[in-house]
Amino acid sequence: MQSAGSVSAGWAPVPCAFDENPPLVRSCDAAALYILAKAAQPGLGSLGNGPGRRRMLSDRAFMSDLSLTILPETADDAVAIERLHERTFGPGRLAKSAYRLREGHDHGLDLSFTARIGTLLVGSVRMSTVRIGDTPALLLGPLTVEPPFRQHGIGKALIERSLAEAKARGHRLVVLVGDEPYYGKLGFKAIPKGKAKMPGPVDPARLLVCELANGAFNGVSGLITPDWAAPAP
Repeated sequence: MQSAGSVSAGWAPVPCAFDENPPLVRSCDAAALYILAKAAQPGLGSLGNGPGRRRMLSDRAFMSDLSLTILPETADDAVAIERLHERTFGPGRLAKSAYRLREGHDHGLDLSFTARIGTLLVGSVRMSTVRIGDTPALLLGPLTVEPPFRQHGIGKALIERSLAEAKARGHRLVVLVGDEPYYGKLGFKAIPKGKAKMPGPVDPARLLVCELANGAFNGVSGLITPDWAAPAP
């Protein structure tokens, strides 16, 4: 049993809650997550030259020594990722159309990845097999990063790794529900209205596709459904 503040190989974070002004760790298996989170945040200039600034500089130096690692998801990551989803998406995720589409249909571990800083899991992306009409495709998501670690390129690194692996394995299309200004930088574009449809309510402007092969979306249309016949990607 690990004590609070300990970090060892294979450690996976459990729910942590942060109060501001002053920040306070209410519940966490490792105080290191709090240290790394504070080191990831801007605002050193407002701390003056006192002990708070020196402590944060020390924390940031500690974080810089820990590299970001993107690894394929394993079965052992399931509990930590589910808790991450609970913290970042809340119970409302269960009613979203993309979640319902994935429900009961396992994602593929080979195309799903985790992000770690040191041994701490701070992000995750998953892929599931779907069909757009009769055409095989992949559904990207959920993608999530611990809030204190956002704006550091972790989500981008996760997506780039999953798309590269999908292309290497011969997949041609990836769809997702998300914001085009963000995902457009990673190769996604809005699906023309009426060309594809989710089985539940989704803003058509947020239904995006990425072609992993030139012209892969040409002539593709129809309802997006789980590909029950396909093996996990």
